[in-house]
Amino acid sequence: MKIVYLPGDGIGPEVTDVCRAIIQKLTAQAGVNLQTEDHDFGGIAIDNHGDPLPKATLEACQDSDAVFLGAVGGPKWDKGGPRPEAGLLGLRKALGLFANLRPVAVQKGMEHLSPLKTERVAGADILIIRELTGGMYFGEKKEGDEVASDLCIYSKEEVERVARVAFEAARKRRGLVTSIDKANVLASSRLWRKTVVALHEAEYSDVKLTHELVDAAAMKLIQAPTYYDVILTENLFGDILSDEASVIPGSIGLLGSASLGSGGPGLFEPIHGSAPDIAGQDKANPLGAVNSVSLMLRHGLDMPEAADRVDAAIAGALKDGETTPDLGGYLTCSQLGEALLARV
Repeated sequence: MKIVYLPGDGIGPEVTDVCRAIIQKLTAQAGVNLQTEDHDFGGIAIDNHGDPLPKATLEACQDSDAVFLGAVGGPKWDKGGPRPEAGLLGLRKALGLFANLRPVAVQKGMEHLSPLKTERVAGADILIIRELTGGMYFGEKKEGDEVASDLCIYSKEEVERVARVAFEAARKRRGLVTSIDKANVLASSRLWRKTVVALHEAEYSDVKLTHELVDAAAMKLIQAPTYYDVILTENLFGDILSDEASVIPGSIGLLGSASLGSGGPGLFEPIHGSAPDIAGQDKANPLGAVNSVSLMLRHGLDMPEAADRVDAAIAGALKDGETTPDLGGYLTCSQLGEALLARV
């Protein structure tokens, strides 16, 4: 088994070190022969190679069983030239990672961590599935000082394949898919809705399907988060809504993600940014990254029992108050890492 680590920028190397130790322990306990490689990616790759996604990094990722990413970006690379985020878009495209899974759940007894009322978030358990390789982020762009544009384009095939992921996931959960679009305004959203409806009628009539406009969904996500089971949406809307949803359990630092395709390695990463203001200070919350380890073990490496142990370790740490200051705790990033390592 081969894992490629892309520690990246800012707090990325710190949270990656926590995850590396946990993965090493779990694979050793399972008797797995683990090979690992570290490669530059994002801003650090621009500094060292002039490219956020160097050829050697891409080739190593393509030759792996799973890719773990810490974080990318920061103001250092906002002054013109290549951007770290371009490497992330390029990697997703090259690996064919069209479905991004972002679980958002409030654990029993942890409702007080949410900024929302406890009765509003109790029992919330949402899986956001975001299309990852189409839409405005990948459409034709026209730069200009007076006028600029970004083309949002989707094909029926792109919508159908990510919708299938959502319907399959819903069958294993509560059986509800909420497809979110802007069909009252956007032609691409009307194609999205038409395609999702057709697939539902043809293959997934056992799953309940509802539709919401993105602005209404943004409000309802805060007003009634427990309503949602599986949320299906396009790239831009999914990017925004998943970050909004991250506050429901209490912190963006809690959540991980899995980016999957139809074959080959998946990409697993926390949804938080590189937080350059606390980089190198051992203050980062590693739980989002560790949640990504659970997703990697479950969806990328076929090690569900190990994933369960990671989930249990996170739940135990939260229950016992073993957290970083952003969640009211007292531990540093590395100290929380040691606590989680002991628990797995």
